[in-house]
Amino acid sequence: MIPNPTADRRTALALGLAGLATGATPALAATAATTAITPASPSPRRRERLADGWRFALGHAADMARDFDFGLWQRTYAKPGQAVSPATMADFNDSAWASVRVPHDWAVDLPYAPPKAAVAKDQEDMAAAHGFRAIGRDFPQNSVGWYRRKLPIGASDKGRAIWLEFDGVFRNCKVFVNGYEAGGSASGYAPFRVDIADFLNYDGTPNQLALRVDATLGEGWFYEGAGIYRHVDLVSAAPLHVPQWGTWVRSTVDAGGAQVAIETTLANAAEAAGSVQLRHRVIAPDGTTATTIAPSEAIALAPGGQALAKASLALPAPRLWSPQTPHLYTLETAVLVDGQEVDRVETRFGIRTLAFDGTRGFAVNGQPVKLLGVCNHQDHAGVGTAIPDALHAWRVAQTQGMGANAWRSAHNPPAQALLDICDASGMMMIAETRLNTTNPEALDELERMILSSRNHPAIILWSVGNEEGHQGTERGRRLSAQLVARCKQLDPTRLTTQAMDQGWDGGAADAVDVVGFNYRTDKIPAWRQRHPGKPVIGTETGSTVATRGAYANDAAAHVVRAYDTEHPWWASTAEEWWKIVAAEPGIAGGFIWTGFDYRGEPTPYPQFPSVSSYFGAMDLCGLPKDNYYYYRAWWRRDQPLVHLLPHWTWTGREGQPIEVWAHGNAEEVELLLNGRSLGRKAMPENGHLAWQVPYAPGTLEARGYARGKLVARDRRVTAGAPAALRLVTERTRLAADGDDLAAVRVDVVDAHGTLVPMADTPLTFAVTGAARLIGLGNGNPTSTEPDKGTTRRAFNGLAQALVQGTGTVGGARLTVSAAGLKPASLDLLFHA
Repeated sequence: MIPNPTADRRTALALGLAGLATGATPALAATAATTAITPASPSPRRRERLADGWRFALGHAADMARDFDFGLWQRTYAKPGQAVSPATMADFNDSAWASVRVPHDWAVDLPYAPPKAAVAKDQEDMAAAHGFRAIGRDFPQNSVGWYRRKLPIGASDKGRAIWLEFDGVFRNCKVFVNGYEAGGSASGYAPFRVDIADFLNYDGTPNQLALRVDATLGEGWFYEGAGIYRHVDLVSAAPLHVPQWGTWVRSTVDAGGAQVAIETTLANAAEAAGSVQLRHRVIAPDGTTATTIAPSEAIALAPGGQALAKASLALPAPRLWSPQTPHLYTLETAVLVDGQEVDRVETRFGIRTLAFDGTRGFAVNGQPVKLLGVCNHQDHAGVGTAIPDALHAWRVAQTQGMGANAWRSAHNPPAQALLDICDASGMMMIAETRLNTTNPEALDELERMILSSRNHPAIILWSVGNEEGHQGTERGRRLSAQLVARCKQLDPTRLTTQAMDQGWDGGAADAVDVVGFNYRTDKIPAWRQRHPGKPVIGTETGSTVATRGAYANDAAAHVVRAYDTEHPWWASTAEEWWKIVAAEPGIAGGFIWTGFDYRGEPTPYPQFPSVSSYFGAMDLCGLPKDNYYYYRAWWRRDQPLVHLLPHWTWTGREGQPIEVWAHGNAEEVELLLNGRSLGRKAMPENGHLAWQVPYAPGTLEARGYARGKLVARDRRVTAGAPAALRLVTERTRLAADGDDLAAVRVDVVDAHGTLVPMADTPLTFAVTGAARLIGLGNGNPTSTEPDKGTTRRAFNGLAQALVQGTGTVGGARLTVSAAGLKPASLDLLFHA
């Protein structure tokens, strides 16, 4: 069996995409080249990503006959190994099932189901919160999914430790191997492992993997998807081995360098006792060997037992990880039996120090760093929650282009692929557990989040909750205190936080290290006076709402203007919250709600057909709204910027005043209409400029000056009728690994190449060659068009196609056409 490309290669490949994305820091591309470490020889361990070869079918939450007889005669758990459902067995005929690729989200393909007129308001609100998809208790026919595939197991696997690693399955998953229930997870977000060696055939008989996934009940109040929406890996290791999450690397830094502590868990899957030695090698960010630790003393392992081994080493001149210099080391851990290597794992880590201070704010490696953050759900147009690694990297790069240096995974543990990308790109992360309680399930989910993720240098805080109903109470304090204590038992190197929207003078605020304010940013200065020295961040800020490319409110059409003026009662404009945080060094920073629009919570219009949020600085496709450039101006001050809004195509409004804004960081901005100056104004610190300009067709231009010198400019030109299409992407040369992709923007333009800003042209997409079209979008929060397929309307002149390689080397072409317009084609090359 030939294993898939290693996780390191996949991550480096994705980071190459991130490094080349518009506005991303140049360091990213260099990082990608130095973080993929090639071992001297193949590891005795085999890891295979189970991406292809899956079959999928909907089951049924209320009808056993339509759920492949799962639960028939109430004998599901009577006799292990006797089929609980025919669908769990190798001889079941699944040829009628759909062929799918993992990651996979079946909910994104479901129809919309707006509530009936007589439905109670709370039911309507919950339907809106989840994006009006036909899933949940009202739709039992859509809420259970079954997955099947054969497992690549051979005779050489007999006697080895074999397990499956699931990074996320939504939700309530049961895993069957050859008809035996081998494990599963109730959580839709926490990663989990399933040991399967006991249930496998090693004589050439097929080995059948089956999953039953039940998304009837949700965990959040936002679109959550359904299915195996993150990676699945098959691992085959020697009986004496390092189990999943079995290495932990932590470091301290002082004037003499770095002290690195290593803890290694060892496991014995054999029926006889064993003895092993450990050998460690640390590989520097440039790929050279930084240091080695000679083989340890013998470590005894009882049958079925585990042991913990500790080691330490010194690095006198470490290359420190930071957002600007995301240097990564690799720990290579080898397990030796009688001097022979039987297992080896690689663990990437970074060396850095973090400090939160109520007076000085946040520091990395002793240097002050303001947290310029975004909150995000795992959701993107075209694919729902099933985001490929390369798209994760593209999304990180888009936020870095805005100037963001931190990401809050709201409100659940992030994907390991995303954490790998954040490590190598310098994007800091707040990882958040889903359940703020202390029952066994909640504690287990917290533990899985931390054990799976504590080696990632990108993680700066563990969050133990978000806007909990008991947050301001003594019970809330007690529950959070127990979660915090567990965090520190598992990882004493990081502090904790909790996102709170009230009750900051007690309750959970007394339990966590860093208090999180959700909105009410204007209350933070007075709170700091009452709690001097207590670190604080804005865990959610802004919640400014906007429809990309729209500049007048229209309640009937569910349209929100994209000036920085609109927000719900609890929220603020971007400018209002940022001026407060920017002015106070003791506020460590803030995380805007949100970086990207997401399905569900369609604020401020919770009625159908609004099906996604309006909160993002970018729309559901990652296409920037105008507030993106407000943040870009003040979060990347070293790069001059002027951004002009709105567009300048207002047929029928000649002579009428148009509200014109300029975002930017130049000292002064001059506005010109058709070459005639309308005056020059000083740009207020962390602010914007505005004019009322009588409309006349032509060219509106903003020029930014610093010390009297022109440093930036932006123009808006009156567009004519749609005449052609234009395709834009950051990269056309892609890896032929089956994951890499191009996020392609489609522009509707006039005969001169000017974007037609209100075009809603129906578009048709076709892909030929070594690629597939995995999703479409346009960023319209009221669009109910399918995410899959070959057609999509443009929205305010733009649309997006996600084109992914099939895993074969060769060329591919995307062609987009529209009736009466000149089509456009884009050639892609997928290389080994």
